[in-house]
Amino acid sequence: MSVRIRRVYEPPEPDDGVRVLVDRLWPRGLSKDAARVDEWPKALTPSTELRRWYHAGEGSYEEFAGRYEAELDAPEAAELLDHVRELAAKGPVTLLTSAKSPEQSHAAVLLRLLEPGAR
Repeated sequence: MSVRIRRVYEPPEPDDGVRVLVDRLWPRGLSKDAARVDEWPKALTPSTELRRWYHAGEGSYEEFAGRYEAELDAPEAAELLDHVRELAAKGPVTLLTSAKSPEQSHAAVLLRLLEPGAR
Protein backbone atom coordinates (compact mmCIF):
# COMPACT_ATOMS: atom_id res chain seq x y z
CA MET A 1 0.00 0.00 0.00
CA SER A 2 1.47 3.32 -1.07
CA VAL A 3 0.07 6.52 0.43
CA ARG A 4 1.87 9.83 0.64
CA ILE A 5 1.15 13.47 1.39
CA ARG A 6 1.87 16.37 -0.95
CA ARG A 7 0.91 20.00 -0.99
CA VAL A 8 -1.86 20.57 -3.49
CA TYR A 9 0.07 23.53 -4.90
CA GLU A 10 2.88 21.26 -6.13
CA PRO A 11 2.50 20.15 -9.75
CA PRO A 12 1.01 16.68 -10.22
CA GLU A 13 3.50 13.86 -10.76
CA PRO A 14 2.96 10.68 -12.78
CA ASP A 15 3.38 8.46 -9.69
CA ASP A 16 0.73 10.32 -7.63
CA GLY A 17 -1.88 7.70 -8.42
CA VAL A 18 -5.32 8.72 -7.12
CA ARG A 19 -5.14 12.32 -5.93
CA VAL A 20 -7.39 12.89 -2.90
CA LEU A 21 -7.93 16.41 -1.56
CA VAL A 22 -8.24 16.13 2.22
CA ASP A 23 -9.02 19.80 2.97
CA ARG A 24 -12.57 20.97 3.70
CA LEU A 25 -12.04 24.23 1.77
CA TRP A 26 -10.84 24.49 -1.81
CA PRO A 27 -7.23 25.80 -1.92
CA ARG A 28 -6.99 29.52 -2.57
CA GLY A 29 -5.81 30.63 -5.98
CA LEU A 30 -5.78 27.13 -7.49
CA SER A 31 -7.92 26.15 -10.45
CA LYS A 32 -9.58 22.76 -10.51
CA ASP A 33 -7.73 21.92 -13.73
CA ALA A 34 -4.34 22.71 -12.19
CA ALA A 35 -5.09 20.73 -9.02
CA ARG A 36 -6.08 17.55 -10.89
CA VAL A 37 -8.00 16.23 -7.90
CA ASP A 38 -9.63 12.82 -8.39
CA GLU A 39 -11.62 12.73 -5.15
CA TRP A 40 -12.63 15.30 -2.52
CA PRO A 41 -14.24 13.52 0.45
CA LYS A 42 -15.19 16.52 2.59
CA ALA A 43 -16.63 14.33 5.38
CA LEU A 44 -13.11 12.92 5.89
CA THR A 45 -11.74 16.34 6.77
CA PRO A 46 -11.64 17.94 10.23
CA SER A 47 -14.81 19.77 11.23
CA THR A 48 -14.88 23.52 10.81
CA GLU A 49 -14.88 23.91 14.59
CA LEU A 50 -11.82 21.68 15.07
CA ARG A 51 -9.97 23.32 12.21
CA ARG A 52 -10.59 26.80 13.61
CA TRP A 53 -9.63 25.69 17.14
CA TYR A 54 -6.32 24.25 15.93
CA HIS A 55 -5.43 27.21 13.70
CA ALA A 56 -6.17 29.61 16.55
CA GLY A 57 -3.29 27.98 18.43
CA GLU A 58 -5.46 26.90 21.34
CA GLY A 59 -4.06 23.39 21.63
CA SER A 60 -1.17 21.12 20.78
CA TYR A 61 -0.85 19.04 17.64
CA GLU A 62 -1.23 15.90 19.76
CA GLU A 63 -4.55 17.14 21.17
CA PHE A 64 -5.72 18.12 17.69
CA ALA A 65 -4.79 14.66 16.36
CA GLY A 66 -6.75 12.97 19.15
CA ARG A 67 -9.82 15.10 18.54
CA TYR A 68 -9.60 14.52 14.80
CA GLU A 69 -9.30 10.76 15.27
CA ALA A 70 -12.47 10.90 17.38
CA GLU A 71 -14.24 12.71 14.53
CA LEU A 72 -13.09 9.99 12.14
CA ASP A 73 -15.08 7.47 14.18
CA ALA A 74 -18.31 8.97 12.82
CA PRO A 75 -19.94 6.54 10.35
CA GLU A 76 -19.56 8.66 7.20
CA ALA A 77 -15.92 9.55 7.94
CA ALA A 78 -15.06 5.94 8.84
CA GLU A 79 -16.63 4.76 5.57
CA LEU A 80 -14.58 7.28 3.59
CA LEU A 81 -11.39 6.28 5.41
CA ASP A 82 -12.09 2.65 4.45
CA HIS A 83 -12.65 3.80 0.86
CA VAL A 84 -9.23 5.47 0.76
CA ARG A 85 -7.72 2.27 2.22
CA GLU A 86 -9.34 0.33 -0.63
CA LEU A 87 -7.93 2.77 -3.18
CA ALA A 88 -4.47 2.40 -1.65
CA ALA A 89 -4.72 -1.38 -1.79
CA LYS A 90 -5.16 -1.06 -5.57
CA GLY A 91 -2.39 1.47 -6.23
CA PRO A 92 -0.71 4.70 -5.15
CA VAL A 93 -2.75 7.38 -3.37
CA THR A 94 -1.63 10.94 -2.75
CA LEU A 95 -3.31 12.92 0.01
CA LEU A 96 -3.38 16.57 -1.03
CA THR A 97 -3.47 19.45 1.41
CA SER A 98 -2.85 23.17 1.33
CA ALA A 99 -1.35 23.05 4.84
CA LYS A 100 2.01 24.81 5.01
CA SER A 101 3.33 22.06 7.32
CA PRO A 102 1.69 18.84 6.16
CA GLU A 103 3.61 16.84 8.78
CA GLN A 104 1.76 18.79 11.51
CA SER A 105 -1.66 18.65 9.89
CA HIS A 106 -4.70 16.44 9.61
CA ALA A 107 -3.14 14.85 6.52
CA ALA A 108 -0.42 13.33 8.71
CA VAL A 109 -3.10 11.88 10.99
CA LEU A 110 -4.81 10.32 7.97
CA LEU A 111 -1.51 8.97 6.66
CA ARG A 112 -0.84 7.29 10.01
CA LEU A 113 -4.34 5.80 10.11
CA LEU A 114 -3.94 4.45 6.59
CA GLU A 115 -0.78 2.52 7.44
CA PRO A 116 -1.21 -1.25 7.51
CA GLY A 117 -2.26 -2.41 10.95
CA ALA A 118 -3.67 0.97 12.04
CA ARG A 119 -7.14 0.81 13.63
